[in-house]
Amino acid sequence: MKDAVTHYCAGCGHGIVHRIICEIVDELDIRERLIGIAPVGCAVIAYDYWNFDVTEAAHGRVPSVATGIKRTRPDKIVFGYQGDGDLAAIGTAEIIHAANRGENITIIFVNNAVYGMTGGQMAPTTMLKQKTATTPLGRDQKIHGFPLRVCELLSNLSGVMYAERVAINNPQNVLKAKRAIKKAFENQIKNVGFSIVEVLSPCPTYLGLSPQEAVKWVGEEMTKEYPLKIFKDIT
Repeated sequence: MKDAVTHYCAGCGHGIVHRIICEIVDELDIRERLIGIAPVGCAVIAYDYWNFDVTEAAHGRVPSVATGIKRTRPDKIVFGYQGDGDLAAIGTAEIIHAANRGENITIIFVNNAVYGMTGGQMAPTTMLKQKTATTPLGRDQKIHGFPLRVCELLSNLSGVMYAERVAINNPQNVLKAKRAIKKAFENQIKNVGFSIVEVLSPCPTYLGLSPQEAVKWVGEEMTKEYPLKIFKDIT
């Protein structure tokens, strides 16, 4: 981690996930081999916090950039860091095809069920009846369709070796999230193939909740729509 002042809102989960990644990098001693790809979204300047090599991708194209880097530099450990808008909206095609090809990369997917950087609009992962800037009466399945469950979707693809959903709403779940993300990196080191870890994370600002309430919402409401479990592990 760099000694940097955070730009994230109070109670945002990105800082926790950033720290988890850095702890794992130290534990696996992969800093000099590591290349991260930052998304477009709240984590667009993740490289301001990570003291290892990080590049940037166009909106949603993280898996494509990760694929190109990993194929040209297979000795490197390459991971993508994406939010729900970046991965599950504009980047849907990229993540599906990279996963289906079985690219030997690691994807960390932070799901807070709302667009953060652009003003709190409905995301593909916004839950039914959830209020956002563009669904002030709540998400209506007849108008907006159903929330997109990424791990459930990708785990059906033959190229996916490991898919797990975790959360960072309490210390116990933070430790579980760290174990899952570490495994996803270890899979790449062992040349196992494509791994994705989805992390349920609070966004107090656009949930309209206090940081404490937002963490509680993740544990009590979000996990109902997005159960915490290993969806696929054939490593």
